[in-house]
Amino acid sequence: MAPAHAITRGVPDGNQHPYVGELLFYVPDEVDPRFNDPGAWFTCSGTLVDPTHVVTAGHCTYAVGLDGASTTAQGGSGSGGNDVWISFAEVPNFDILPPSSGFAPDGNAARYTAWSNQLNGSQEWVRATSHPHPQFDPSAFFLHDMGVLTLSHPVDMDTYGALPDLGLINRLYDADKNATYTAVGYGLEKSSKFTSVGGDNRRDATVKINNTQGVYGLGKGIAVGWSSNNGKPHQGGTCFGDSGGPTFPTGDADAGNDNVVLTVTSFGIDENCAAGGGGYRLDQPDDLQFLATFGLHPATS
Repeated sequence: MAPAHAITRGVPDGNQHPYVGELLFYVPDEVDPRFNDPGAWFTCSGTLVDPTHVVTAGHCTYAVGLDGASTTAQGGSGSGGNDVWISFAEVPNFDILPPSSGFAPDGNAARYTAWSNQLNGSQEWVRATSHPHPQFDPSAFFLHDMGVLTLSHPVDMDTYGALPDLGLINRLYDADKNATYTAVGYGLEKSSKFTSVGGDNRRDATVKINNTQGVYGLGKGIAVGWSSNNGKPHQGGTCFGDSGGPTFPTGDADAGNDNVVLTVTSFGIDENCAAGGGGYRLDQPDDLQFLATFGLHPATS
């Protein structure tokens, strides 16, 4: 089991979810094998739930750098890093970033400076501060795999994502165990040991709940097991790059909850993204309490 990263066999979003964006972030402690010194960049997905806050996965917010410096060194909490940017474009522009090959193997610090300067000067990318769930543990990331970004300036939209109220997933599942849900993200469309296809464009997939009690006994009561296939009654799923992306109720605009973030994509079962995955539930007491510290509350409260 590993953190999830992309929508497989899905369809282009068609700007149906403009409040879902792609994160690009720098982790000083991680290794990029092309460089001699540590420091690596990653992408995730997330949902804007008001003008200044994004909900995403905890593992997309933990150990993010602070102006290039580690937030975990010397007993640091891994929270409060500002080396994270988000774009809400359907196809974010990465062309502003000089190729990594021009800095390898000894210019990792220069790459950080060049990339952060380009991102800071962009009208598209918005810098943010990261806040993983206070109980997030990277060695068991799926237990509290939720985080919040606080944007450096507001992003105004006509509609935002919304938060679930307590126990919403169980009520939806009990009402219709065959219901489908919409997963959204920017990850790979196909992955295997030797190839990867797509990524960095917003896509949707239709998934179905296999189990409200987690996957393979993991995440019991805190994760939802999503099935992923290329047949009926649902098509597509999540893979590597979709981490932190939302799953919404499908086709329920009349009920006013088709923008409610039920889960954030948390983990996948295999490297081929074929066996389904898990979504970390946001409709739990500890998560709703954490979100409330940012002034974020369920749509129905």
